[in-house]
Amino acid sequence: MVPTVDLDAPHAPASRAQTDHLRPSASWAEADDRSVPASRAEPDERGARGALRKQIRRLEGELSMLIAGAFPHVSPSEGSAETLSGPRLLSLGELERVRDRLIIDVSRARRQARERAELEHRSRALLERMKREPAGYKFMRLPVSNLGGGCGVWAVRPRLGLIGMLAGWWQVKLSSGCP
Repeated sequence: MVPTVDLDAPHAPASRAQTDHLRPSASWAEADDRSVPASRAEPDERGARGALRKQIRRLEGELSMLIAGAFPHVSPSEGSAETLSGPRLLSLGELERVRDRLIIDVSRARRQARERAELEHRSRALLERMKREPAGYKFMRLPVSNLGGGCGVWAVRPRLGLIGMLAGWWQVKLSSGCP
């Protein structure tokens, strides 16, 4: 019988006598299955797969929440989905690629949501200044979509047309909506 090799040993065997069983022989193929225990023949991927699936599940949930919370201003990236050939069990490498792609998509969605929130904050501050002092923002137009809404435009216009413009009477008005 061929002795088994301890794969977890921190160093290689010290003498040549301990390594003789590693040389190929006529009975090597027969002894191969018996020399290495079944648990050592294939690495245990169950834990790694479970951890990757958990990370993928968390990232997909976070990406969904970001997109749903800022829709339609934050959208899923174009071409980020891999094309897979039908249902199958993904290898560890494929699971890692899916996770890495999701990390990129989540960071992109976070950046878009942050930029959108900054735009809305600046637009709200501008609208407040326009309402306090309309004469300082003559003919300024601010789309309602910049405030997080839908259609319409906030505009600074002269009250009573030409007479109001000559008299310095300015007002902020909201347009009626979409065309």
